[in-house]
Amino acid sequence: MMKRQNDIRIVVAGLTLALLLPGLALADSAPSAERMDIVDTAIAAGDFSTLVAAVQAAGLVEALKGDGPFTVFAPTDEAFAKLPDGTLEGLLADQDKLVAVLTYHVVPGKLMAEDVVKLKRAETLQGTKVKIDSSSGVRIDNAQVIKADIETSNGVIHVIDTVIVP
Repeated sequence: MMKRQNDIRIVVAGLTLALLLPGLALADSAPSAERMDIVDTAIAAGDFSTLVAAVQAAGLVEALKGDGPFTVFAPTDEAFAKLPDGTLEGLLADQDKLVAVLTYHVVPGKLMAEDVVKLKRAETLQGTKVKIDSSSGVRIDNAQVIKADIETSNGVIHVIDTVIVP
């Protein structure tokens, strides 16, 4: 079991490195944040390496680099670390489940914080709705929004502290 966890960590680190290396070569000519898409913004932030690796493993990179607009409720690396042992590994081993979980974090359209707080639910790309509660801060299902309104060229990212599962 420990070897499998180490193997998964190596794969995640390798995928992250593979995504970051092309960007490092272009560091001097990096586009401004407002021109970077959701994926490039997540890579540049540095707090989403697990999410980015999962998006690549699921084959969703091109979709999230598309025109959009999209609203992404993005769990941090710390959020992924809070998952029960074996959960991330299980998702990485089952592409259908991984796609379902990742697309549950994405809402079509660009919903800024001022829009999100007016909603009780939002339809996700996964096909079901996330619950939104803004009575005390903003919660998306059981996740707290810890940073809002990171604008990108094809939407907006709201950072959450927990991975949400449909």
